[in-house]
Amino acid sequence: MTTTRVPLSVLDLVPVVAGSDPSTALANAVDLAQRTEEFGYSRYWFAEHHLNPGVAGTSPALLIAMVAGATERIRLGSGGVQSGHRTALSVVEEFGLLDARHPGRIDLGIGRSGGRNFLRDRAAASARAEGSGRVNEARHTANGLLLPARPSLRGLAQSPRIGLTSDLLQQQGAESADYADLLDDIVGLLRGTYRSATGLDPHPVPGAGAGVEVWVLGSSAGESAIAAGKLGLRFAANYHVSPSTVLDATEGYRAAFVPSADLERPYVVVSADAVVGPDDETAAELATGFALWVRSIRRGEGAIPFPTPEDARRHQWSDEDRALVRDRVDTQFVGSAETVCARLEQLREATDADELVVTTITHRHEDRVNSYRLLADAWFEQAAPQPAAQQAASG
Repeated sequence: MTTTRVPLSVLDLVPVVAGSDPSTALANAVDLAQRTEEFGYSRYWFAEHHLNPGVAGTSPALLIAMVAGATERIRLGSGGVQSGHRTALSVVEEFGLLDARHPGRIDLGIGRSGGRNFLRDRAAASARAEGSGRVNEARHTANGLLLPARPSLRGLAQSPRIGLTSDLLQQQGAESADYADLLDDIVGLLRGTYRSATGLDPHPVPGAGAGVEVWVLGSSAGESAIAAGKLGLRFAANYHVSPSTVLDATEGYRAAFVPSADLERPYVVVSADAVVGPDDETAAELATGFALWVRSIRRGEGAIPFPTPEDARRHQWSDEDRALVRDRVDTQFVGSAETVCARLEQLREATDADELVVTTITHRHEDRVNSYRLLADAWFEQAAPQPAAQQAASG
């Protein structure tokens, strides 16, 4: 008997842990990419974050180039490029270069973030949500998946540090491009269909005709989901970033979907935080620093170096801070491989995901590698067909 399992992939933030440094974090990223390729993961994506002491993943394209030469088969991509401070041509030429050197292995994931327009819209949306008077309560899907209450992120959106990041990334006085237009231009430049207002074909080399697979990342049913659907692109929904709105995002994308030359039907990958150990108790110990790490992000301080379990336990929590991180902590899948596989399957079923991408952070690199190994062994073993003799005996 065969159990159908969707592919599993990796999202790496290139974490810097307490007591370590960025050089070690980068070496760990290369090692983890090599190991997860061996374990059977399909994709290895890098996120883009800036001015975070505990995250070394500032440039997905450079990280992809660094890892591509050390791996052979696993697809490599961005999860994703922050579009708010980028132009279509700069993105296409970067990823065109990667594809020219590693054809058929490059994914370009694009997120609507990183610019002044995004920060302004995010702050306004938070204010509207808080002032709407609508009840915001945790709920469960029909199969039991938790959709937690949405935390207030107005403070994060208005954080001086976040604003400074945007100012340092964009030229003075610059405004972010309209997201849907930017996506359209990127796809047109890659596919060779872009034309200027006067009919010129810029034909970037490398870039035009590249075999780059384009994805859109989104956390809600808003502009990202709609743009991805209308352009017929693949969509990555972020349960690990915004678990309360993951169904809104996937449903909004599917409702907007129009078949394209690249994609005949909607295609969705959903992300999740997970830590796997030999048993539930050990896994919980490995995940101890997660709440404190999320707190630093949500308070606008920038991600701290991922703490040891001992340091995390010494932190004195306020009720306000517990509420700030509760949605992320309650939706992190932590436990034995059996426990985490069951929760991932629950997520897949609730979202009808075509793939799942897992992001794991632990203080010790070997625990992180082992988490991905245990998960892959259990996930893919359950998907493997039984030997013919075993099938006959069971029949």
